[in-house]
Amino acid sequence: MITTKQKVESLLSKLPDDCSLEDVQYHLYVLEKVRQGLEVADTKGTVTQEEAERHLSKWLIK
Repeated sequence: MITTKQKVESLLSKLPDDCSLEDVQYHLYVLEKVRQGLEVADTKGTVTQEEAERHLSKWLIK
């Protein structure tokens, strides 16, 4: 199992040397949100493309 420290080290190795602290924070935030989303998908399941489009159609302006 990959540790959090290993994940951070992997991320840092992929970022450019001149990245800002904000860049690092943003990428850590995105990785955490993706991890949370995958966890929810595993535990609660997912919706079909059609269901997602139905939900989104309520918010979209045509």
